[in-house]
Amino acid sequence: MTEPLLRTKGLNKAFGALQATDNVSLTLQPGEIHALIGPNGAGKSTLIKQIAGGLAPDTGQIFFDGQDITGLSTVARARAGLGRTFQISALAMEYTVLQNAMLGALGQAGTVWRFFRPVMQDAALRGAAQNALERVGLAGLATRRTAELSHGQRRLLEVAVALTLKPRAFLMDEPMAGLGTDGSQALTAFLDQLRTEAPILLVEHDMDAVFALADRISVLVYGRIIATGTAAEIRADAQVREAYLGQEEGA
Repeated sequence: MTEPLLRTKGLNKAFGALQATDNVSLTLQPGEIHALIGPNGAGKSTLIKQIAGGLAPDTGQIFFDGQDITGLSTVARARAGLGRTFQISALAMEYTVLQNAMLGALGQAGTVWRFFRPVMQDAALRGAAQNALERVGLAGLATRRTAELSHGQRRLLEVAVALTLKPRAFLMDEPMAGLGTDGSQALTAFLDQLRTEAPILLVEHDMDAVFALADRISVLVYGRIIATGTAAEIRADAQVREAYLGQEEGA
């Protein structure tokens, strides 16, 4: 079996008496979409933060391309090839859509932030940003101020920013949130193609998208993974249905 590009080993994180992640071990294989699902408060975003470097685990390790990155900063992990979209928008609202996309291109090029305005004229960086916007369907909004975008459009812009970093793996935290049916279907089709460029660890509540996309699904409940398998295996798992899928389908 191919070695995983991303692997967590026994991650634990507690906030007082709350065990947010409880001995979490999972893998992300090249070319796959591995979905992480579970009820609100299960610890999914906490896990993503630990993998991305924004939150240090109490114990456990994170490996990327065979290297232990547990002690690396968020920036160092991004430079190593981990691209992330956020559950809560981290965009610069005062900048235009194109300028936000160029922030990612700047990070990929290693350019210092204080030179941002001069390099807005850099044709290569501008081209990379425009290409990313076109891929997510936002090219026509390049000059619009980001604060004027709808919630769903901001989610797409976050994906574009991640694309400009040319990551080797994506961490996506609820990218479908706020998109509506048509938007979710379009992004689902896009992510289905994107996996061939870089595998995706996907946190998502849209079960239609999850079951359409995921090669494997892990179910997180109270910080612990209770099951990992294919969509068919997860649908048929009685423990999963009782803990999560039953309440989702009955909602």
